[in-house]
Amino acid sequence: MGLLNRFAKLVFPSRKASAAGYEAASSRGQLSNWRPGSEGVNSLLFGNAAILRDRSRELVRRNAWASSGVESLVSNLVGTGIKPRSIVTDPAFNEKVHYLWDSWVREADAHGVLGFYGLQALAVRAMVEGGEVLVRMRNRLPSDGLSVPFQIQLLEPEHLPFTLNQDQPNGNRVRGGIEFDRINRRVAYHLYPEHPGERNMFFSGSGVAIPVPASEIVHLYRPLRPGQTRGEPWLTQALVKLHQLDQYDDAELIRKKTAALIAGFVTEPSIDDPFAGENDQDVDSHGVAQIPWSPGTMQKLLPGEDVKFSDPTDVGGQYEIFMRMQLRSVAVAMGIPYEQLSGDLTGVSYSSIRAGLVEFRRRMEQWQQTIIIHQFCFPIWERWMDQAVLSGALRAPGYAARRREYQAVKWIPHGWSWVDPLKDITATVMMIRAGLTSRDQAVAELGYSAEEIDQAIANEQERADRLGLVLDSDPRKRTKTGVEVTTD
Repeated sequence: MGLLNRFAKLVFPSRKASAAGYEAASSRGQLSNWRPGSEGVNSLLFGNAAILRDRSRELVRRNAWASSGVESLVSNLVGTGIKPRSIVTDPAFNEKVHYLWDSWVREADAHGVLGFYGLQALAVRAMVEGGEVLVRMRNRLPSDGLSVPFQIQLLEPEHLPFTLNQDQPNGNRVRGGIEFDRINRRVAYHLYPEHPGERNMFFSGSGVAIPVPASEIVHLYRPLRPGQTRGEPWLTQALVKLHQLDQYDDAELIRKKTAALIAGFVTEPSIDDPFAGENDQDVDSHGVAQIPWSPGTMQKLLPGEDVKFSDPTDVGGQYEIFMRMQLRSVAVAMGIPYEQLSGDLTGVSYSSIRAGLVEFRRRMEQWQQTIIIHQFCFPIWERWMDQAVLSGALRAPGYAARRREYQAVKWIPHGWSWVDPLKDITATVMMIRAGLTSRDQAVAELGYSAEEIDQAIANEQERADRLGLVLDSDPRKRTKTGVEVTTD
């Protein structure tokens, strides 16, 4: 009886014992080998970010799923560009700003390869793949012939060494290549002039990091913990599974291919057999028949030889289910819907895909506003406006005293495509008529400017009146049912 009681206490601990503390904090039973470290986020990153970055990029280069996930994130975060609209109270000033900006967009790249919106996409792609990207803002000379003497240059994070950690004589601290002052403000980025990965092939410099004022650098990354100073690749949680899944899929393909190549083997009779015929195949120096393997191969063997192959259990109908479940977990780790990662729309309905896209788009909007627009777009706009005014390309009376007023801007991300255009448009019209949203806001959500649309409509109506056209799309002349509007 005593033995039974002891066993019962072991298997069914008392309520008093189990109620003490948190089960998740227990160090007994199944949790005995779960002892996570308590390192700070920067200690973890400085020691592991380089290998994470290399593995992330390597997977994107050779793995179709990783590449598809990155492309999905970039196309949804940036699309055709997150575009600025000046919101100064003077409409004439706004029009001049927009015209000048549109001219400069084509000249923005210091390397002369992309426009500004192409640089947006490239910067976000570099952040997703490598965890972060550096943008160097470069003032230019008036003689360079730019509409605004200003350009931006993208730099990969290898230019900023994780290994540079030291205390400066003036009391500043350098951590992970970034210099902080005594109140923890960023004052400089210590950058290699050339990419360390290309130095051995193309350059022979010493590779000494040079401090660049923080006011000249835009550092784009996604902070996940307070105090985090460098970025983590967005594929980090999916790296191991993607790598192993890629190997598994390759092994399945090779197994299927090998099984399809071999049709059978022919064993010759013994050489001493009087009925043995001559081997008319090409043979090597050891007398082994040489026949290239191809689908349907019948391979002859030497007398007495035999061949055995391993015959692992075929996954059969479970292959598709297994791959789908693994790719779902990869999609969750990357923060995108499974359908966008795999392109598989099997079993998708309007309601299910809409529910998934609503959550996905909310996440994209969060990252657009809190990361891309805040870290990348605003600083570049402010520097561009300063250079435009200082160079005389833009007239802004009293700019020094009214700088914040003149720099007022709204960044408009690309619009989302409709899942069901009729239902979505009807819902938007009902919200506007019910006063639940404004027309300006509805237009902005489509990725357009209400001012541009209004001007375009006015131009069309003026042209129609001049040419004597009466269109169903003109509510001044026709109702939505096609009935002519008469005025008494």
